[in-house]
Amino acid sequence: MTTLTLPQHIAIIMDGNGRWAKKRFMPRLAGHRAGVEAARQVVKNCVKRNIKVLSLFAFSSENWRRPKQEVSHLMELFLTGLEREVSVLHENNIQLRFIGDRTRLNPALCKKILEVEMLTRPNTGMVLLIAVDYGGQWDICQAMRQLAQAVETGELKSSDITPEKIASKLSFADLPDPDLFIRTSGELRISNFMLWQLAYAELYFTDILWPDFNEKELDKALAHYANRERRYGYSSEQLICSNNV
Repeated sequence: MTTLTLPQHIAIIMDGNGRWAKKRFMPRLAGHRAGVEAARQVVKNCVKRNIKVLSLFAFSSENWRRPKQEVSHLMELFLTGLEREVSVLHENNIQLRFIGDRTRLNPALCKKILEVEMLTRPNTGMVLLIAVDYGGQWDICQAMRQLAQAVETGELKSSDITPEKIASKLSFADLPDPDLFIRTSGELRISNFMLWQLAYAELYFTDILWPDFNEKELDKALAHYANRERRYGYSSEQLICSNNV
């Protein structure tokens, strides 16, 4: 049996919960609940395949524009989900981190986020990144703000700012950038998700709605990734030569 080349870091936009519910004449909240179960399964299946980092786009900066009741339900779902799942994640040696702007989150959710991050920080297994109130533009902006402050205080000169310096100030700078990006529900956009970090990721789009994204669908995405030639600007011939050295 051929062993697939697996990505170190998978980033997923979990799209289609509302449409999944609508097709079944159910409220949107039912779709979000089904989406939580799909997220639970993808975490389990990524751990089983020894994926080092899994990022899930749970709530974007733009999602605040949704109806207030839906946003409120989503925040409640995050909080109850954390309370229910953290012990299982911890027992499985998973390190849980959150990325995004926390200033608009309610205090109870912020408190729980800090608690689970502290609890799971020593864990050495897969890193699970949850993006909440996150946007790629926000991420780049906050990185540039840090560098601008360093210039203002004289710690840096503007000529010292390089792509590497910017990357060092972005969210999860200590982790590898995504190798594989997955978006469900047939949308062909990255929707302001990890704009900097996805520069060289392989992009995989599927029509499957997120609550239906199961182990078989994950394996399809991994097979797609394994069949890609990742050149990073080099030619195929250069890669072949370097691999033969």
